[in-house]
Amino acid sequence: MSQPPAQSSPAESLEGLQRAAREKLDAHTCEIVQWHFHDSTGCPFWLEKKRELKFDPLTEVKCFDDLKKFPLFEDDWLRGGPVRRWVPKAYADKPIYVFETGGTTGVPKSRVVIEDHRIDYELFSDTLPDEYFPKGANWLMLGPSGPRRLRLAVEHLAQYRGGICFCIDLDPRWVVKLIKKGWMEHLEAYKQHCIDQALTILNAGHDIKCMFATPKLLDSLALALEERGTSIPEVGITGIFSGGTEFTPQWTRYFVEEMLGGPPEESGVYMTPTYGNTLMGLACSKPVTAQEKYKISYYAPQPRAVTEVVDFDDPNRLVGYGETGRVKLTTLTKEFFVPGFLERDEGEREPPFEKFPWDGVSGVRPYHALASSTTVGVY
Repeated sequence: MSQPPAQSSPAESLEGLQRAAREKLDAHTCEIVQWHFHDSTGCPFWLEKKRELKFDPLTEVKCFDDLKKFPLFEDDWLRGGPVRRWVPKAYADKPIYVFETGGTTGVPKSRVVIEDHRIDYELFSDTLPDEYFPKGANWLMLGPSGPRRLRLAVEHLAQYRGGICFCIDLDPRWVVKLIKKGWMEHLEAYKQHCIDQALTILNAGHDIKCMFATPKLLDSLALALEERGTSIPEVGITGIFSGGTEFTPQWTRYFVEEMLGGPPEESGVYMTPTYGNTLMGLACSKPVTAQEKYKISYYAPQPRAVTEVVDFDDPNRLVGYGETGRVKLTTLTKEFFVPGFLERDEGEREPPFEKFPWDGVSGVRPYHALASSTTVGVY
């Protein structure tokens, strides 16, 4: 009799997934570098920067680790124009979006986008459980508006899933100015103005089941509903995606247990944290459970973006698993190339797992050396 095939152990299968993911990342890195540095397709910024480099990216970048040959990406390169220097030649005739990040003081950083925000959120859509984020459901976007990627991205997410997105007006720069001036009464009034807009939409009969909100605004909305004798589950919300530095295990436990009425199987509401920005896109979280004490671990959308947790003094050295370091971002899309940008965040390095077989980061918080000068605002 023939023997049944040997079953691979979970460790062996994870190692295989990691290997495959790494090979895919190396191949993707080569493709993106060729694209951005070839005279026929590259963007003016990188074609000009190539003259300053001490190596030739077209012949000397053969894998992801070779990106260490580049100097760290400087965010000042994104401040000011002309913004078209970031548009790859191959996309010169495409409709261009420009999204801003920061800008509370001085010139904001700008990033050009053609389709990346749509692609990123379509990939994210595949991670959402349809039971709680029903296809065809309408959405509420309770977050920043204006020249922000997030507003258009959430709207596309709703449309991609067959729904309609309802948005509010929110200027996050005004929030930061109010905090810096210490005008807390004005801050509270502005926050109430935003929550009032959300309550009006939720009470207008639009059958909204899903929403995005920052943790602070989500908390304020839940309290406002409580004052009116109702709650997030009772107004029909079943799926929440949220993001921001306030997303801690402590806050998550409080919100799930106190404001939602328990985990999804009890409350009927599923909440997923995310970690993202204009440069990276969107990192998904490992499912957050009471069994793991509401620990939040984020995994970037490889191979389009990579997050690494690196030594505070040596950004080319990864820290060990469970150790603390600074978050380093690499963005690898045909629209935008960032070979190593030190974020204003720190956290702990997390090991791969089956769904995301590459490194993650947990405990994300403002980088300690900059924390005193960082105003979190609506996030």
